[in-house]
Amino acid sequence: MQIALTKKLADAMGVNPPPANEDENPLFSWTANWTNVWDNHKSEDMIVLVNNATRYTVAIYQVKRKDLKNVAEMMRTAISNTLLSMHINPEIVEEYLRQAGQVEFSRNRNRQTATWVTKAGLDCAFTVGKEYNGIEKVFSDTVGASVNYRYVNYSGSTNDRYVPYRAMINLLSELTEKQAYKYRAFELLVTLDLEVYKAVRRIIVPADLEFERLHKVLQVVFHWNNYHLYDFTILDGSHRIPVVRLVPFEDDLDYDEDAILMKGHTLSEFFPKQQHMVYTYDMGDNWEHEIQLVRVIEEHDKESPYLLEASGQTPPEDVGGIGGFNDFREIMLNPSHPEYEEVKEWAQYWTIELSDWNSIPRVIHV
Repeated sequence: MQIALTKKLADAMGVNPPPANEDENPLFSWTANWTNVWDNHKSEDMIVLVNNATRYTVAIYQVKRKDLKNVAEMMRTAISNTLLSMHINPEIVEEYLRQAGQVEFSRNRNRQTATWVTKAGLDCAFTVGKEYNGIEKVFSDTVGASVNYRYVNYSGSTNDRYVPYRAMINLLSELTEKQAYKYRAFELLVTLDLEVYKAVRRIIVPADLEFERLHKVLQVVFHWNNYHLYDFTILDGSHRIPVVRLVPFEDDLDYDEDAILMKGHTLSEFFPKQQHMVYTYDMGDNWEHEIQLVRVIEEHDKESPYLLEASGQTPPEDVGGIGGFNDFREIMLNPSHPEYEEVKEWAQYWTIELSDWNSIPRVIHV
């Protein structure tokens, strides 16, 4: 595996690598840079790699100079972890790394790949800015994953653009002659009971999906804006008695010493042994989404998370819970109501019915 270093990264590593081998298979070639995320940091803290064949991005967040002595192994591990975080067939990832071989550093003099890795660094920094505060010591080597869902290669024609993760998966499947996806998955039925009707979403998710990502999936399919606190409560299958409550932040433990932090915990730890849980979003409006396990798919061969079916419009944020929503909805259904214009302006683009677009089955990228 050939990794071409920018001058900044090569200097930080204290190496003077040879020029890149132009005959190297671009699928086994990467360009790497070291960059800042936060303006108040004195040293660079993220390594960004871009694949030369597909523009697939891998990023390692919070890397210090002392860590650079192990950078070759860190890079291989990050490439593996980022591919696996997209639930690509592990056999493909293992075979790719085997064929790519050990890391060999070279000097980057390709202006195009330098531009790619600089742009990828900006995109990854934006992702880190949304996910982390820049103060806590947080190491992650999969922060580049979400960047790969965006179109690249704009050249004035939509025919030239493509999505890096799809390009990477296609080439890896051709290289290894293995199916792109093969993993255990759950089909879930998620119901938000609004009394006057139910907002229902049926989704497929990987069995090893972490609760933090499940939260993001539910935010997307129910069109919430991630403004408020949330938690998950696992229920006993027969009596619906709470078994455990999972919370996202340590501060949440101050209010419930029996709760556990959800970080690192996955769905498969509880499903299919248990078959019901409740996702509560916004502790003021108290939107309780009942999640039911519909079926276990032992060898799922398609991309997920995936929205299979959607019905029922979700309330707007901060409407005041079920009671407030029903009052709001009555006004929105009656244009002659004296508060109609004011409420309509407050609701902005909210509509009574769920749009056809939001009902379309599709992959959910989070």
